[in-house]
Amino acid sequence: MRDERWRVEVGTENATWLATQCRTAMLAREYRPVDVGDGVVEFDRLALGAIRELGEEEDGYISDDAEGVRIWIGDDAYELERVD
Repeated sequence: MRDERWRVEVGTENATWLATQCRTAMLAREYRPVDVGDGVVEFDRLALGAIRELGEEEDGYISDDAEGVRIWIGDDAYELERVD
């Protein structure tokens, strides 16, 4: 559980935004999402916990329900996948 990582493909522009301008991008390094290239963002356990603190009205909001774990940017939802 400690090395848990999640990835999501959100497109190049959204990946850059999440890694550099999202509210969680301003936190200490261990709480930031990482743009790994090709429009993909990766979250470790701490970064995922930090971004879960965003409210529904904020871009980057995470929902976790029967349909899966998704990140919302505008009206678009992107499915996060656990990396083993």
